[in-house]
Amino acid sequence: MDFEKNFQQWLASDELSDSDKARLASLTQEEKKEMFFCPLQFGTAGMRGVLDLGTNRMNVFTVRRATKGLAEYIKTLGAEAMERGVVISYDTRRFSSEFSIEVAKVLAANGINALLFDTVHPVPMCSFAIRHLNAIAGVMITASHNPKIYNGYKVYGEDGAQMSPESTNKVVKFIDKTPYFGINEVDANLTADNIKGLDNVKVHEHITVIGKSVDESYFDTISKLSLSPEAVEKFGKNVKIVYTPIHGSGYIPVTTILKKMGITVNVVSEQALPDTEFSTVRVPNPEEADTLRLGVELADKIGSDVVIGTDPDADRMGIAIRNDEGKFVLLNGNQIGVLLANYIFLRKKETGTMPKNGALVKTIVTTELARALATSYGVTTFDVLTGFKFIGEKIKEWEQSGEYTYLFGFEESYGSLVGTHARDKDAVVASMMFAEMVCYFDSVGKRVYDVLQDIYKRFGYYVEKARSITFGGLDGMQKMADIMAQIRSTRFEEIDGTKVLAQSDFVTRKKTYADGKVEDITLPQTNAFKLHLENGDWICVRPSGTEPKLKFYVATSKPTESAATSKAEAYLAYMENSVK
Repeated sequence: MDFEKNFQQWLASDELSDSDKARLASLTQEEKKEMFFCPLQFGTAGMRGVLDLGTNRMNVFTVRRATKGLAEYIKTLGAEAMERGVVISYDTRRFSSEFSIEVAKVLAANGINALLFDTVHPVPMCSFAIRHLNAIAGVMITASHNPKIYNGYKVYGEDGAQMSPESTNKVVKFIDKTPYFGINEVDANLTADNIKGLDNVKVHEHITVIGKSVDESYFDTISKLSLSPEAVEKFGKNVKIVYTPIHGSGYIPVTTILKKMGITVNVVSEQALPDTEFSTVRVPNPEEADTLRLGVELADKIGSDVVIGTDPDADRMGIAIRNDEGKFVLLNGNQIGVLLANYIFLRKKETGTMPKNGALVKTIVTTELARALATSYGVTTFDVLTGFKFIGEKIKEWEQSGEYTYLFGFEESYGSLVGTHARDKDAVVASMMFAEMVCYFDSVGKRVYDVLQDIYKRFGYYVEKARSITFGGLDGMQKMADIMAQIRSTRFEEIDGTKVLAQSDFVTRKKTYADGKVEDITLPQTNAFKLHLENGDWICVRPSGTEPKLKFYVATSKPTESAATSKAEAYLAYMENSVK
């Protein structure tokens, strides 16, 4: 793509303000290349980018263009689809509310009903609303837990899951045909302030503001997922739990559902209110220990053993718990998922509600400890590709066939779903269930840390680690492609002294064993490569779907935590050195 030509087209557009044109005029040649050399990539996870002008950035023009493409796709589905409309939600980031209003105006100009939330709402409530209101699609304006300079645009299908690859490809074809300027919008005076508090109010022929009614239905639905009401009634008022929304969209829903259940929560006041700058943290990511620092400080002050944090769009939950030495340790996504799974399975077994055909769903890069745990409860484990939409597909499949009953699904990347009310990660419910779990184990004289150690003592110490290599510059994507090709062409015999038993290539969908035997992989095609090692260890490599990053995942299990950690680090070092 000719970046200079694109740049000149933008500079000449009468839709840009004087300040916009001044910004463009100030760019260096390298900045022009970065901002205009290609369109912002749109995939099954939508698009995400740095906030700025340009074809390769997030701005009102790229948002309008993407929405016009989505509108054209919905038109092909017919008048009923247009009438069912699109749910629009947004988080607390820079320009999130403005972008959501732009989406509504473009959809309305194309005769498609827009169902716009009245204020900040998280990913799970967007997914729920799509299903609850029988919408044809949904748009969530968010960049999840990325730094403040980012924003993004997620698209959901009618089932509330992120849009399928097939539908996404159709949307992309329409986007590619759409110019950045001259996109029609309806003339409606909408701002974040003047729609706040409205509920089921039509502000334009094709724009309805939704709010409290949907919220109440969501809270009523998820409150029924409770597994230990007696423990909550007895211990909920006095339990000491710290919660931080990290300036994000989780504050209202998490505190609302915990209050509804009767669980006291101590909120980190400095991080309670929305803040587009996320000014109290380096990055608004609850996976990072320093992000939960204020939560840990409050926990130490009040004598709490548990800190819960949710990211800006409240689809991921981070946890810090106090160990035997009295120090807080940050749990990883696998540990959080296993703890929640264990609690769900245990309580269903104790209450006699465990179905005979219960199922747990995890991704191919998620811990095998989950499978060992599930098997001990008679629950079948299913692996799917990375991306929560694939977990959603399993739920849909079993709802139609009745073959299995979905109990829980999670990814190593801190996302999970309890219940089937939504089809994406739900950190509101995860926070609710984790808080309830604390109450339950309080009732039997255990701490969460003790429960985790008991699991390790029973099944062995499973350690999983992940690392990313970022490839900057215009040739970053090509560098990743070259490395993936190099890895695929290598016949690995052993990694750090551990024998390689088989190699799975998810592009060719073939699993090749060391003795030459080849099996078909039944999962859909994706750009990933996995090594299966002795003792159940594994290594997986895949490029990120939204960023120029190559991700390495390793997993091992040993009798002791130190041995497992040492082995996992050795695997990572081997793979990193192999691509240098």
